[in-house]
Amino acid sequence: MFYWRSEHNGKELREPIGAFDTSAPPKSIKPTERGYSFSAAVRAAEVLSTQHLGNIDGGGYQSLKKAKKKELAQARERAQELEEQTLEKLLLAYCDYLQNLGKISHQEARNVLRLHVIEAFPKLARSPASQITTEQVADVMRRLIQDGKRRSANKLRSYMRAAFQCAKSAKTNPSIPLSFKSFAISINPVSDTTPDPQGNQADKNPINFFGLQRYWKHINSQNDYRSALLRFHLATGGQRIAQLLRLTNADIHSDHIVLHDPKGRTGQRARTHVVPLTNVARLALEQCRAPGEFAFTSDGGKTHLTGTTLSAWAQAAAAEAGLADFQAKQIRSGVETLLASASVSSDIRGRLQSHGISGIQNRHYNAYEYLPEKRQALEKLLDLLEQE
Repeated sequence: MFYWRSEHNGKELREPIGAFDTSAPPKSIKPTERGYSFSAAVRAAEVLSTQHLGNIDGGGYQSLKKAKKKELAQARERAQELEEQTLEKLLLAYCDYLQNLGKISHQEARNVLRLHVIEAFPKLARSPASQITTEQVADVMRRLIQDGKRRSANKLRSYMRAAFQCAKSAKTNPSIPLSFKSFAISINPVSDTTPDPQGNQADKNPINFFGLQRYWKHINSQNDYRSALLRFHLATGGQRIAQLLRLTNADIHSDHIVLHDPKGRTGQRARTHVVPLTNVARLALEQCRAPGEFAFTSDGGKTHLTGTTLSAWAQAAAAEAGLADFQAKQIRSGVETLLASASVSSDIRGRLQSHGISGIQNRHYNAYEYLPEKRQALEKLLDLLEQE
């Protein structure tokens, strides 16, 4: 057995080098699988001596040895931490983050990610988030595309990409919770995947003017709660159903309502969206408004109606009006198309339906709510719907 011996501060140092390999070439300076030749042991001792002398003021070789041992222990501890920071934890943490921001999309994100990643790929979900590859993400999407769920594949990609970007940005964005840093994401593996082009195709069968007019005249001829709420939806410009149903009585005013639009960049709070009330909309609201926190409810205002409920009511009303293949989302696009044909500018149409507002000036400095312009657009919409 070979040892390196030295002395530091009056204490003898004795560090094992390795076993003596009698079969090793005598002049070999590299160790074999069995051990060291004499020349190889001398070379190893020279290396230790150089390290020792280079750190003589810092404690010599023993100090270096302790530091190396500590470094290895920290590396093992960090590796263990990363093993525990799984893909599942990252995805669920992102959903919780959306919920804390008041984003209604947290519910859909949680359902999509749990169903198509956590439950469908349990082994992958238990893998460290920092080790997930682009190819693995593509395989998760591929399963949905092969099942004909192209839109779901793109939604899944969008949520996963946002989750990884949130963790990646946590290092430089102080508004993101500190806990995201522990995932140690330096590269977003979802960014290089390609969304399915067919999954994002726009509706090729939007409702036309005559269909929208037929739908309006039918719900306007009925005098029940369901029809009143459907009239209010259309008379306010086809607002997003989920946002409209979250309307609280505190946000209802004499000449306008205030909706809260959570759509937008991750990390941003919901923005307010002011919608003027025409006489027609105000009358419809009086017929379907309930007391309590939420205006549209079936339990005394404790919770609001669901988007599924209102969509089903709209679909049933359209069927009664003789409209086939109708979907509630067509109302929103139908309103925009009709207003465009009536020469309402794209800016006013966008502000009426709370489309994304671009530009720093519009987002941060323009506080004007465009209520007269929005009201004029709604009056024009109702005039067109009432035409014979």
